[in-house]
Amino acid sequence: MATPTPVVAYATPDMSVQSQPATKPHHKFFRGIASWYGSVFNGRKTASGETFNMYDMTACHPTLPFGSMVRVVNLRNRKSVVVRITDRGDLGTNNGRVIDLSYAAAEKLQMTQAGLAKVSLEVLSMGHPASSE
Repeated sequence: MATPTPVVAYATPDMSVQSQPATKPHHKFFRGIASWYGSVFNGRKTASGETFNMYDMTACHPTLPFGSMVRVVNLRNRKSVVVRITDRGDLGTNNGRVIDLSYAAAEKLQMTQAGLAKVSLEVLSMGHPASSE
């Protein structure tokens, strides 16, 4: 008895399906000065309604929607962190401050002793604006 020959099927692209071009997320970049906040505000409610924990990787920004994820790079030592925007605040006028970081984020950037650092920000994802913002 003869051995049956296996049937091999070759996949061919479905030409009726339109290919979609790869889309690159639109990232926003900022440069400026970062400051940090910690124990004085620890346990208090943030503008988003969350309780501030100085050991979480969070930050305060005047305009980015709550929940936005932002990469912060200390331009002096190139250390970086990713923080989530959970708070609002007046970062001052004409002093170049662009973000206020939690103690934990500032510590990872090695800026807690200086208090301020020149940073770049890259918005990785935009949060969802709430009606109360």
